[in-house]
Amino acid sequence: MTAVSESPRLIEQGNNDIPWWAGNARFTDMSGRLLGAHVAHAGLIVFWAGAMTLFEITHFDLARPMYEQGLILLPHLATLGFGVGEGGQIVNTYSYFVIGSLHLISSAFLGFGGIFHVLFGPEYLETQFSFFGYDWKDGNKMTTILGIHLILLGLGALLLVAKAMFFGGIYDPAIENVREVTNPTLNPGVIFGYLFGAVERNWIAGVDNLEDVIGGHIWIGAICITGGIWHIVTKPFRWTHRLFVWSGEAYLSYSLGALALMGFIAAYFVSINTTVYPEVFYGAPLSVKLSLFPYFSLDNPEVVSSRTWLANTHFWLAFFFLQGHIWHALRAAGFDFQKGRVNPTMVNYEPTN
Repeated sequence: MTAVSESPRLIEQGNNDIPWWAGNARFTDMSGRLLGAHVAHAGLIVFWAGAMTLFEITHFDLARPMYEQGLILLPHLATLGFGVGEGGQIVNTYSYFVIGSLHLISSAFLGFGGIFHVLFGPEYLETQFSFFGYDWKDGNKMTTILGIHLILLGLGALLLVAKAMFFGGIYDPAIENVREVTNPTLNPGVIFGYLFGAVERNWIAGVDNLEDVIGGHIWIGAICITGGIWHIVTKPFRWTHRLFVWSGEAYLSYSLGALALMGFIAAYFVSINTTVYPEVFYGAPLSVKLSLFPYFSLDNPEVVSSRTWLANTHFWLAFFFLQGHIWHALRAAGFDFQKGRVNPTMVNYEPTN
């Protein structure tokens, strides 16, 4: 008996009728193939990061300000303290070359893993690896996966903390040099004061010192890890069962909505904050121009800085993520775009576990 015949979900979902251009929708219920697609996508992203870093190195002119050269990756690396000397001057680019090369090498392994799972691995992980298998309607499994992602996000936040405190420090525009942050702010009144508008008038984008930045990452890392453990060891409460739609497309819509929100916040943060995004690397802060659509620009438009590119890119990516969220949320709620009506029988309101 083949894996396909063992999984009625494929037949119920009608994945064979999905056209090739629908992308990963063809793999909605094929956990092994979907894993391969995700790993391959990760490889493409890492490959882009490595290749683009090396490309920017070849075009970088040490005699010109970094923010004038259309760079988007090197300013981030410089902010992390790599290759930066006194006054924010770039003293060497070898560390950028190493980072770019490591990304290229990593992308090859990820690409191989993606190809393996798409061509040779099991179509359904649950047939061979029960821990990695899943059913979209299994609420307990879905919250466990959510918990794992939260833990990984928390560890990512703590990696920045480790870099700032123990591994060379990060660039501080207040002293125009790289330093280690030895005394991060842990006072919750200060950290959450930004969130609730009690500290600065520009919300979280008003943070103006590295102690608060790193302290905030400690708090976020701890909250994400704690929340992740909570979601792993608990099952969804009964009152949440009909609060959410329990389907793959619903989870996609939730994710796109979260990305859209983070993108809009990032666009605002990038545009005005000069502590996390120092002027020496990103250019002068921006102002918001309101027309048919808002956009971020310099009051003096002669130079299109790295900050301008980043703010506008974040805004427009967030805008399209929001459209994707609305589209998939409607489909998850049972709306049939071909027939122009809602089909409530297609909605999974109750998880199986």
